[in-house]
Amino acid sequence: MRKVAIYGKGGIGKSTTTQNTVAGLAEMGKKVMVVGCDPKADSTRLLLGGLAQGTVLDTLRSEGEDVELEDIRKVGFGGTLCTESGGPEPGVGCAGRGIITSINLLEQLGAYAESEGLDYVFYDVLGDVVCGGFAMPIREGKAQEIYIVVSGEMMAMYAANNICKGIVKYAEAGGVRLGGLICNSRNVDNERQMIEELAKQLGTQMIHFVPRNNFVQKAEINRKTVIDFDGTHPQADEYRALAKKIDENKMFIVPTPLEIEELEKLLIDFGIAN
Repeated sequence: MRKVAIYGKGGIGKSTTTQNTVAGLAEMGKKVMVVGCDPKADSTRLLLGGLAQGTVLDTLRSEGEDVELEDIRKVGFGGTLCTESGGPEPGVGCAGRGIITSINLLEQLGAYAESEGLDYVFYDVLGDVVCGGFAMPIREGKAQEIYIVVSGEMMAMYAANNICKGIVKYAEAGGVRLGGLICNSRNVDNERQMIEELAKQLGTQMIHFVPRNNFVQKAEINRKTVIDFDGTHPQADEYRALAKKIDENKMFIVPTPLEIEELEKLLIDFGIAN
């Protein structure tokens, strides 16, 4: 079983990319569990066709400790297994605790057992927060592979670099490795070349360039992944390609994060800061 965490700046399209990629893996016949680690609880919505998913924290609050696996895990597109950690009530407590509670409970209930027959577990982790509970997939070895969703925008690249610093910190103890950058295009000038160069300087690869296409939003409005909504659309093939590249990936490294001056130079060299 491969344990994968998807990180990236808030609003970069991380949850959308994760769900569309998982749909591609499911179409390949892989059995995948998705654990949403965002208090918004939107990491599995497209896989579940918009079905409201009761979160782990909400279930514990309403049901107490007497919880069964089927209470917190639903079956989605292609047989995917979907769980949302959830978060505390607004203004109360730490959202990162939801991830810790959720993963611990899933372990106790046997969600990761060999009998489940899982090929993959995907953790969709909030924004670029790599401290506290949000670092749990890295810190405690829950995830073996990290993929960072990025674009050619400065703050997305800054966040990716920060996440790489977190990977370096926990690589030795947890054994986590970076599998590559996923460029979720924002149609920035020289974007592909810039992210390829960023990947090179980090010591990794741009595993796939996902072109910007409004059809993704159309599928989202219909509460589906692109593959589920219209598997014949060219954008569906992009996510199939990304899924295949992740499935076949053998390049896992401890990254070499850039200094801020190096990151700014990269942006200047590719014309973004001009």
